[in-house]
Amino acid sequence: MEALSTWLIKDGVLVAAITVAAVLGLSALISIHVTRRKIPGPAIAIFGGLALAYLAGTITGGRNGLADIGIFSGFAVLGGSMLRDFTIVATAMGARFSEIKRAGWSGVIALVLGVVVSFAVGALLALALGYTDPKSMATLGAGACTFIVGPVTGAAIGATSEVIALSIAAGVIKSIAVTIATPWVAHRIGLNNPQSAMVYGGLIGTTSGVAAGLAATDPKLVPYGAITATFYTGLGCLLCPSILYLILQWLAG
Repeated sequence: MEALSTWLIKDGVLVAAITVAAVLGLSALISIHVTRRKIPGPAIAIFGGLALAYLAGTITGGRNGLADIGIFSGFAVLGGSMLRDFTIVATAMGARFSEIKRAGWSGVIALVLGVVVSFAVGALLALALGYTDPKSMATLGAGACTFIVGPVTGAAIGATSEVIALSIAAGVIKSIAVTIATPWVAHRIGLNNPQSAMVYGGLIGTTSGVAAGLAATDPKLVPYGAITATFYTGLGCLLCPSILYLILQWLAG
């Protein structure tokens, strides 16, 4: 047991990667067999990760979640900012700017409006909940865009870990809501062709939610919605910690 424990601690990054794979696999099974794909696997995995981090923090009294437990110390590297930024870049690698031209100016306008409106709504909700400082408002506003934009913005402007966690939760809730609501509203809003799917992805933005919702509506629309939703994430990571945050600072005086 001592030899096994020593090996687990020594190869912490490998153990962390295996743990993440196990959580993702279990979440996918829950999504398929329990929720009937109404809740995407990644959203369940994020909730599971947050729950594990909270449990570990409660047990150890630490501030780094699972990384405070010896055999899971590799999460300090796997969950670090370097790999986080790498995954964001990797998400956008499959998209090409030329593809967005298929939706014309309506797709571009949808992207900008989607980010700005989501940010504004999130910031106002943060204000209503008592978060009055610009850093917290901007982070929660970014979380209302997606659960990737929230932590990226929070880390960039120096928000607290509590607010960053809330921004992730806000993004996950949005992803689940979009997944469930998309098939219900598709007929009413004319979501039945590639162009409307690209505009929809640009307005909503959460890639996992849009992809899952379109898959339940019409699988042929998924690539089109995912293209603009991917650009939405990149645009949010660009605008939220810079221009939109500066606007909040100016409004706060």
